[in-house]
Amino acid sequence: MLARLLRPRLVASAHCDLPCGVYDPAQARIEAESVKAIIEKYNANEDPVFRTRALIIKEQRAELVKHHLWVLWTDYFKPPHLEAYPQLHQLFWEATKLAGAAGGKGTVEVAQADELLAKIDEISKIFWATKAA
Repeated sequence: MLARLLRPRLVASAHCDLPCGVYDPAQARIEAESVKAIIEKYNANEDPVFRTRALIIKEQRAELVKHHLWVLWTDYFKPPHLEAYPQLHQLFWEATKLAGAAGGKGTVEVAQADELLAKIDEISKIFWATKAA
């Protein structure tokens, strides 16, 4: 009798309704846009104190780019996605390397940030294609 009382009255099932619903490459893109803007401001300013602050913030934002990319790569994308998009591994590897180069490796080249944004755009296209499937 106790088992009957404790048995759920309604059985529900869902697949990734919460986690899959919150993934979005836009998070990585926003941080990458910040990296680019900081690089531009750094290059336009000669004040050493400002430049030091800019480098610190740029590196923090670049780490966030890597974080958001790796969350997508490790948590969202699954083996069927790799089968459909075999370039995913290389794409993520290149994007996170660019984020590292734009951040902690110390580059202040706008072109590096533009390359990173282009990689994020490629990832985003694949991401949204998989979400629509």
